[in-house]
Amino acid sequence: MVNIRSLDPSASPLDYYGSELRRLREDAGLSQSQLGEAIFCTGSLIGQIETAHKVPTREFSERIDAALMTGGFFSRLVGLVLRSQLPSWFQEYAEMEAKAAYISTYQSQMVYGLLQTEAYARAVLSVEQTDRLEELLAARMERQRILRREHPPVLCVVLDEAMLHREIGGPEVMRAQLEHLLSFMREPWVQIQILPNGVGEHPGLLGSFNLLRFDKDPDLFYCESYDSGHMTVNSRVIRERSVGYARLQAMAASPQESAKLITSVMEERYGPGAVA
Repeated sequence: MVNIRSLDPSASPLDYYGSELRRLREDAGLSQSQLGEAIFCTGSLIGQIETAHKVPTREFSERIDAALMTGGFFSRLVGLVLRSQLPSWFQEYAEMEAKAAYISTYQSQMVYGLLQTEAYARAVLSVEQTDRLEELLAARMERQRILRREHPPVLCVVLDEAMLHREIGGPEVMRAQLEHLLSFMREPWVQIQILPNGVGEHPGLLGSFNLLRFDKDPDLFYCESYDSGHMTVNSRVIRERSVGYARLQAMAASPQESAKLITSVMEERYGPGAVA
């Protein structure tokens, strides 16, 4: 006999997803195996998601909607499920990020999360998150959906040149990541600049930070430490960091020169004939 775990739909978005999947599957008169066959997965996976033991993907949700004819219910719900997998201290920022009309970010250590490839993000997250790697990776990829909206936010990015040389995930992963950055150079709503190594003291020495602007809400400043995030709408902080960001942009290479620098590093350091 199959052991059916009793879920409390109000416990979490994942539990609600699982309970609704079970309810609608049973209403359709399908077993877990039958539904699995219909969407090209195993009945075991259906069972794991119904019991909140596994986090669903967006692709899985879209197939479920088609198979059960739920009108996009699970495709809409999965965004909330995936966001709930983010660290609790980061979830509020992710919600604000998704609403922002303008995002300005300075990153000193790695590529900004919204611009990371899946392989690069996997390498970053695997450093300390091996037990929940797949869930966190899916959540990070879900965040990037805001860049594919009909009206995406304006995104200004300043990356420290050291990030280009920090080999995360190996040469192939880095090459693909830098190619991914270059692909955004063609987007009119994205501006990527590299802060050269030759720049001395600059306003980003204290670390990475983000500034969010909204159509109706106050501007927001965000930075984070090892295991916590800090957000504020304090007007003094916003003013100081906005001026600091403008200085970073002035010190950084132009978008055109930045593209040349990214291409140069990509070919010389991560190209087929590159010497480590």
